[in-house]
Amino acid sequence: MKSHFQSYPVMLTPFIVNGEIDFNALRQLVEYYVATGSTGLFANCLSSEMFQLTDEERIQITKTVVDQVKGRQKVLSTGTFGYDQERNIDFIKRIHGTGTYAVIMNSNQLAMQSESDEVLKKNMDQILASTGDIPLGVYECPVPYKRLVSPQLLGWLGQTGRFAFLKDTCCNLDQIKLKLQAVEGTRLQIYNANISTGMSSIQFGAKGLASTASNFYPELIQYLAQNPNLENKESNKINTFITLMDSLIHEYYPMSAKYFMQLRGMKISTLTRTPVGHFTHQDFVKFDKLFEAFGILSEELEIEVYRF
Repeated sequence: MKSHFQSYPVMLTPFIVNGEIDFNALRQLVEYYVATGSTGLFANCLSSEMFQLTDEERIQITKTVVDQVKGRQKVLSTGTFGYDQERNIDFIKRIHGTGTYAVIMNSNQLAMQSESDEVLKKNMDQILASTGDIPLGVYECPVPYKRLVSPQLLGWLGQTGRFAFLKDTCCNLDQIKLKLQAVEGTRLQIYNANISTGMSSIQFGAKGLASTASNFYPELIQYLAQNPNLENKESNKINTFITLMDSLIHEYYPMSAKYFMQLRGMKISTLTRTPVGHFTHQDFVKFDKLFEAFGILSEELEIEVYRF
C-alpha cells in the first residue's frame, strides 16, 4: 500500500493585498505540499482559482511551481478554458512549455452542457491530433457545470496512450469501479477528489487522491494511506474525522484553506478572487476549533504537523 498511494494536492493561489499573485508565498506552498507527503502537484486548478486568472497568470503560476519543485515531483496544470478548441490547443502547448509533466483538460470546457458525449469525443480527438505527444489528463471540474466522463469514453481515452491522469469527482464507488475496469492495462490512472470515498476507491485500484483536504490536514491523509485498515481504531478515528469535517472545510473555500495556512504559521493573505463571502466571528471560531481538533488528534497519534 505504501508504494501504491499517491497524492496530487490541488494547489492554492496566494494573493497580496492589492490582488496580485504572491509568488513568494506560492513557493512556500510548494515546499509545504512536498513536505507533507505529496507525490505530485496540481497547479492552476479550481482550488487555484483558475477561472479568475488571466492566461499569463496561469502560465506564471505553473512556471513558478515547476521551477520551485526542481524535478522532485511531477507537475500538472490545466490547459483548456472556453469552447474554442483551437485556442485550447494553443494554450495546452504553452502550458506544457513551462515544464509540466501533463496538461489537464477540463471536461466541461470541451463540450457545452447541452452537447452529447459524441461532441466531447470529437473535440478531444481534435486536441489529440494537434498536440503531438504531450501527456494529457482530464479533470471533472464541477464549475461552471460538472461533466462526468463515462467509463466508455474513459476507456477510449486510455487506449489512445496519451492520457495519464483523471481527477474523478463522481463521488460514487460503483462508478469508480467501472472506470477502473475501463482503463485497466493503460497508463491512465484515477485520482479521487472525494475524501469520503477516497480510501475505499484506492483499495479498489484508484491510484490516489487529488483532494482539497490536502490544504487542511494532509498529515492525517498520509497516516491513513499507510494504515488503510479501517478496522484499526486509529485509522477509523482519522477516517471519521476527515469525513465529518469535509463539508465544513468547503465553506468559504478556498479562503478557509488560506486561513488554515495562517493557523500553521504561514504569512499568507486570506484574499481570494473567487466570490465566497466573508468570515463572521462564529466562522473564525469554527475553524479555530477545527484546527485545534486536528492538532489534538495528531498529537494523540504522534503525527508531526507541518509548521511554517
